[in-house]
Amino acid sequence: MNDLNSSAPAAAAGSALRKRVISAAVMLPMAIAAAWFGDWAFGALVALAAGLMLWEWHRLPTLSPTGPAWARNRPVWWLVGLLYLVLPCVALVWLRQQPEHGRHIVFWLFCVVWATDTGAYFAGRSIGGPKLIPSISPNKTWAGLLGGMVAAAVVGGLVGAINPVLPAFALAGLAGTVAVVSQAGDFTESAIKRAFGVKDASQIIPGHGGVLDRLDGLLFAAPFVAVCDLIAGRTLWG
Repeated sequence: MNDLNSSAPAAAAGSALRKRVISAAVMLPMAIAAAWFGDWAFGALVALAAGLMLWEWHRLPTLSPTGPAWARNRPVWWLVGLLYLVLPCVALVWLRQQPEHGRHIVFWLFCVVWATDTGAYFAGRSIGGPKLIPSISPNKTWAGLLGGMVAAAVVGGLVGAINPVLPAFALAGLAGTVAVVSQAGDFTESAIKRAFGVKDASQIIPGHGGVLDRLDGLLFAAPFVAVCDLIAGRTLWG
């Protein structure tokens, strides 16, 4: 009986991981194709994501009586939501529209954020160790953060090496920084959900929760890369 009880959490974890993998296998090709072809396809994908995130944002205060007092002020809550959700979507579209290298910038950004999430997930589970900010996200560890940074740097450098226009070593370093920014987005969304006492923004994506849960890192990473591009005074890709 004890053996059966002890195996239940492992089975549940395995089932959750399978759902995450299947969902990712469906979503990633769509995102990559839309980013690569751009134009209406990418605009439609970003608009769909923005609409779903705004819906999840709108329903958060209705899921629990807890939460910050300012969230009960609907105009303020919506204003914060527009800045928090729409600005990154605008940054993504702006990056994709950059002449010559727009598709490469967005493709690189997607790969770096995905590598961050994957590296942090597996490093955190396999290594464990001290917690990063347990009051906000009890499962996040320093090992996970470092694993995400390493994975992002490796993938960012490899994507840079694939396209000779990209400065691979410089982009590997930038990718490590983007990983930290992406993790900050993850913690921000975790803090918002914890304030309302909910685990996921919704259950739209099996194994991942809501669109907000899946794109929380990208919400911070996209504006950060856009600002870097603006500061550079030219595209980082050429």
